[in-house]
Order: sequence, then structure tokens, then C-alpha cells
Amino acid sequence: MNLPEETDFNAVRAYARSQFRCGVDSIHGLRHWRTVDDNARLLCSDTGADLTVVRLFAYLHDHCRIDDVGDPNHGKRAADNLGRIPANLLKISPAQMKLLDYAIRHHVDGEVSDDPTIGTCWDADRLDLGRVGIDPDEKYMSTRRGKELARGS
Repeated sequence: MNLPEETDFNAVRAYARSQFRCGVDSIHGLRHWRTVDDNARLLCSDTGADLTVVRLFAYLHDHCRIDDVGDPNHGKRAADNLGRIPANLLKISPAQMKLLDYAIRHHVDGEVSDDPTIGTCWDADRLDLGRVGIDPDEKYMSTRRGKELARGS
């Protein structure tokens, strides 16, 4: 398994921006991705999640959106696109790729997960729902820390 410092997250972020169709001021764009990355790193200190996977999730989960309002297939599109991302950007193991694919593909489904990495990905994203006027709800959080943060603890 690679270490987070082996992954060039600036290059991943640049790739994601090059594919993103919603514009620089999108509520699902770079500002959101950075917040999800910050949330993921905070949660990882408690969850033991794979930091590389959750950071990749932060920059890739919405990169194939084509609409800021309704785009229910963006998770599937983004997961399907993983195989087209240049290999030098995704230096991860097959097990990590499986986690990343699942987390991206299903992040819009409203599920929770017992897997610490998948749960951390989803919680990191859902903790930023305030940007669209939705208060995060602990019943949709997978991790103990995510639940606490949703409650405002």
C-alpha cells in the first residue's frame, strides 16, 4: 500500500478540474473538494481509514458532475472514469481501487458503511452539506466522529 505522500494530490486535483464541467464557482467544485479533503483528514485521525483513498475520494467523487442541481448518475460516472485516469496519478493497490470505486459510486445513495475507509469518505462529504442549505444528520453518518460533528459536538 502506498503512503499518502507518494500520491501527488495537486496533480489529482488538476486532473479533476480539467474534467469538471460545472465551472469554477460550482457548489460541487474545488472549494467543496478541499473541504471534503480537510474533513477526511480530520476524520482519519479517529477512524483509521486509508488516508490515500479518502483524499482521492475528496477530489474525484464529484469530478464528473455535469449539473449542480440534479445529477443522480454523477457517482457512477465518476467511478466509471477511474479507469481512464492516467496511471501515474492513481498509484494505488487493487484493494484501494476497489474501496475508492465503491465509495465514489455509492456516495449519493444515502447509505452508511461499517468499513472505516468508505464511511470516512461519505462522512467527509456529508459534513459539507451546509453549503447547499442542508444540516448534516447523524443518522447518515457512518463514523463515531462523523456523528459527533453532525451533532455539533
